[in-house]
Amino acid sequence: MDIRHDDGMAMVMAMAATLLTSALGMALVLATSSEAVIASNFRDQAAGAYAAEAAVERALADLAAAENWNAVLNGTVRSTFVDGAPGGTRVLADGSTIDLGHVVNMADCGSVQPCADADMDAVTAQRPWGPNNPRWQLYASGRLSDLLPNESIDSPYYVSVLVGDDPSETDARPLEDGQAAGAGILVLRAESFGPRGVHMSVEMTVARPAAGQPGLRVLSWREVR
Repeated sequence: MDIRHDDGMAMVMAMAATLLTSALGMALVLATSSEAVIASNFRDQAAGAYAAEAAVERALADLAAAENWNAVLNGTVRSTFVDGAPGGTRVLADGSTIDLGHVVNMADCGSVQPCADADMDAVTAQRPWGPNNPRWQLYASGRLSDLLPNESIDSPYYVSVLVGDDPSETDARPLEDGQAAGAGILVLRAESFGPRGVHMSVEMTVARPAAGQPGLRVLSWREVR
């Protein structure tokens, strides 16, 4: 028997087993790491969606109390939940920033640059109503943690709520609440901004209540991608 040959084969087999075990271990680590990232992203997006929904619910209370929706649509009247002028830069919890003017411009014409009338009236897949496209006004904005008194919400998200006229109106006056079909109906767009660039948006169409009924009626709700 060649002892040296047997020892060499044993060493090769041991090295192969070691490499295989290391590869399996690395694959397990990568799989676990990927699952953790996926779970973290899912959690952040869910939290962002909840933040946007909380913001729009807060705005609904102020809208229900507003007698003149024309003043809301032209930006004269805003929510009681605001953290300053309807524009400018805000610093998020992780140190990143957003520009509220850019948020409005993106909703109006898909660009961070100021939108011309022609840009806002353009027919697109997202805004197919032409001159009846909503011309968004920043109605509410602030840190979600400031939404309730006594800092009872522990959240890193910043939220904004935009308000626009119901695009089903055909009067080509998006800064006024019409007198015919579509009167007493508004569209709200709530957005949340959070850690690691998370950005979630929801849109809701609401109507004034029927005579003798409290609160606003929610006609539609959707998550915006």
